[in-house]
Amino acid sequence: MSRKIALSLAVLAIAVLVAACGSDNNDKSSTTSSGGKLIQKNPANADVTVKVGSKNFTEEFILGEIDAQALQAAGYKVKKDLNLGSEQIAFKALKNGNIDGYPEYTSTALTSFFGKKATDIPSDANQAVDEAQGDFAKVGLVAFAPTPFTSANAVGMLKKKADQLGVTKVSDLKGKSQNLTLYGSPECRQRPDCLLGLEQNYGLKFKKFVPVDIGLRYEVLDKGQADLSIIFTTDAQLSTRKDVVTLEDDKHVFPPGNATFVARKAIVDKAGPDMQKTIEAVQKGLTLAVMRELNARVDVDRETPHQAASEYLKETGYIK
Repeated sequence: MSRKIALSLAVLAIAVLVAACGSDNNDKSSTTSSGGKLIQKNPANADVTVKVGSKNFTEEFILGEIDAQALQAAGYKVKKDLNLGSEQIAFKALKNGNIDGYPEYTSTALTSFFGKKATDIPSDANQAVDEAQGDFAKVGLVAFAPTPFTSANAVGMLKKKADQLGVTKVSDLKGKSQNLTLYGSPECRQRPDCLLGLEQNYGLKFKKFVPVDIGLRYEVLDKGQADLSIIFTTDAQLSTRKDVVTLEDDKHVFPPGNATFVARKAIVDKAGPDMQKTIEAVQKGLTLAVMRELNARVDVDRETPHQAASEYLKETGYIK
């Protein structure tokens, strides 16, 4: 089955679910066969420029492109500064006004920016975003409603290695981790939902921790450089590869995080209601299955994030 057909079926299922729940008869926007509502271009938005940023990995590139292209369809002038770097770099760029908004994960925000313990992050997406919204508001930022999909870090390893060690959950690494090499993103070393949490909450010590570009997180496993690699639950590879397993996070160090677009309050006020309405609308179709599919289009099929985002918006009926 082609990627395009697979994504179309996924969004059709979403459309059926939405239709079953009813619709707002007062909504004047066009509804396509896939259930998405065509974004209406508002000439008044042409006076507002919105600079969209993103962090430095596939999923962020795609989310940033979806947001940017949707805002452009709504009539805004859009600039992009994707591939900013880690969450700390992106957050600093936002607070300094170098960008106007970017997609962030509620769990990352609460732990990395606002000092919450990973184990204290609410499992309910709306409750977590409520907490994040309150914290963001204190520093002049607005967090929009979250995506349906949730993404979290996970400890991944080759199945043959896991079978050899007899491990199925992270706590099984106790007494074994000192002989294992862990690879993760550069910021993983300081993150409570990454190396720091594995050390503090699970009491694990590794033979070596090696920072690696996020795009290489599976390659280091395949090449035998890493025994363990920090991966994402939304990775396309988890749908296509049977030789990779994720260890159960039995102490809940890796809280689930829904993506939310975080923007400067000044730009939200200037842009008017179309900005938030547009971004929240195009996020509605981003289920776990759809997000993995979009990641696969880039990481497996080698499409550009711009292409994958454009196809998503067209196939879901948000743009022509």
